[in-house]
This record gives sequence, C-alpha cells and structure tokens, in this order.
Amino acid sequence: MREAAFIKRNEARWQRLEQVLSGMHALSGDEASSLYIQLNDDLSYARTFYAKSPVTGYLNGLAVRLHQHIYRNKRTPRRRFITFWTEEVPLAIAVARPNLLLSLVIFLAAALIGAVSAAHDDTFVRLILTDEYVDMTIENIRNGDPMAVYGSHDEGFMFLYITVNNIKVALTAFASGITAGFFTLYVLLRNGIMVGSFQYFFHEHGVLADSLLTIWVHGTLEISAIIIAGGAGFCIGNGWLFPGTYTRGESFRRGAKTGLKVVMGLVPVFIIAGFLESFVTRHALTLRPWVALTIILGSLAWVIWYFIILPYHAERRARAVAPGA
Repeated sequence: MREAAFIKRNEARWQRLEQVLSGMHALSGDEASSLYIQLNDDLSYARTFYAKSPVTGYLNGLAVRLHQHIYRNKRTPRRRFITFWTEEVPLAIAVARPNLLLSLVIFLAAALIGAVSAAHDDTFVRLILTDEYVDMTIENIRNGDPMAVYGSHDEGFMFLYITVNNIKVALTAFASGITAGFFTLYVLLRNGIMVGSFQYFFHEHGVLADSLLTIWVHGTLEISAIIIAGGAGFCIGNGWLFPGTYTRGESFRRGAKTGLKVVMGLVPVFIIAGFLESFVTRHALTLRPWVALTIILGSLAWVIWYFIILPYHAERRARAVAPGA
C-alpha cells in the first residue's frame, strides 16, 4: 500500500485519538484498548514499510501518549508507592545506564585532573577552594583538628543547609541536560576537580587518612548521588541530540521522564548524606576507625545494590513479562 493511501485510510481514526488526548472526547475502557491495539498495528505497519517517514514518528508519539492516557486513568494501586521505589526507579536507572557510566567516567577523570593539577601547582588548590578555606584548614591542621570545619555549626542548621544544597546541586546537574548536556558536563567537571584537589591537599599536609575516614562518611552517598544526577542530566541531553527512531520532541520527553525518576530516587540519599555530614562526620575522628569504615563501606554497598544490582534484576523481570519476550 502506498504511504498516501495508508494515511488516508486511517487518518480519521488518528484524528479521533488526537481529540481524545486533547480532552475533546472521552473513551470507555474497552474502546480505548481497542483503539490502542489498532494504533499499534498501524505503527508496526509503518515501521515496516515507511521506517524513515514522518508518519512513523507521529504514530509512535501518538501510541506513547495514548498509553500514558490509559495508564494515568487506571486506578492507582495502594502498593504504587512501594513499586515506585522497587520497580519504576530501578527500571529508569537501567534505561539510563549508559548515561550514568558516562557521568562516572567524566567525574573520575575530573578528580584525577584536580589531583594532578594540585600536585604540580601550589596555587591551584587556592583557586578551587578559595584562600579563606585553605588558610582556615591549614590552621586547623596545625591545631591538631584538620576536620574542625564540620563541627563549626549547629547540627540542625547544617542538616537543613547541606541537604537543601545537595538537592540543589543534583537538580542543577539534571536540569542542565536541557543545554544538550554541556552545563551538566560543567557541573561534573567542577565537582570532580574540587574533590581531587581537596583530597590531594590533605595528602600534601599528611592527614589524608584522617580526611578519608571523615569526609567519606557522608561523601560516599553525596558524591555518588551527584554522579547519578549528572547521568540523569545526560538522559535529557542525549534525548535531544540523538532522537533515534522517535521525533526529537518525543525523544526529549522520554529522556526527561527517565532522568526525573532517577533524580527522584536520589532524594532519600541526599537526606541520609545530609544527616551523616551534620551529626556523624564531626565525630568521625573520635570514633574507632572501623566504625567510620563500616559506614563508608555500608554506604558503598547500598549504592552498588540499589543503582547497579537492583536495576539489572528489575530489567530482567520486565523482559520476562513483556509480550514476545
């Protein structure tokens, strides 16, 4: 069948679906299901015979919108809150996996750049961390308390300030994906260079072990979350730059939806990280080293489980129940 004949034959039904989705008409559940099946048949036909035609992208977008319309009007099960964290977020993470890996590589490369730069340029750390912070920390090291900065404010105030600030950084890294990922790249580079130069600064002053057992009590979760938020931002950027078989607008929406779910999954992480930094980190050096190490390794194990292992199993379950799997 010629493409023009195919469009003419089915155009009326597609227009009716457009009216339904715009709120001009209502559909019964049975009619919506029937039209959804017919629309997917049309989409399959178009993909087979008109793969590069705009009509294929149009039908794909229409099918996604109709699916969301049907899903949105379903009665929400009581377990939805649980399945959001155990199924939806892990599945979004699985979809975002290549972007998360890209974010990790960029951050680690930036941290290495920060450490090497600090090693070869005495002024680099001051450029990154400011003279005020460097001078204060050097004075704390001389006084035998290199991590004194973490105990300089009220715990409750620190918890609120740090948690809000961390969430702000994550949302910035995510939302910056709208710049085709370039500002997300900047956020990752800036934070990575800061971490690398920061750690080399403590190594240079002979207190690296103290800094590792203190900073990473909260930093394991905090830095992991920033990297993951960067990956969520790249979901938007890649959706915009590389639409594949979708229209650019539809690919952008899908990337944004995936990235948003990933970022929402980070909110509890930032709350816990803020709690640890405000109430535990300040006491880390007075604890036995194995206590701090247990918190650090426990945090790392949880990140690996929730953001690597669980998405893998959620993806396998989804494939097992998918039609034709």
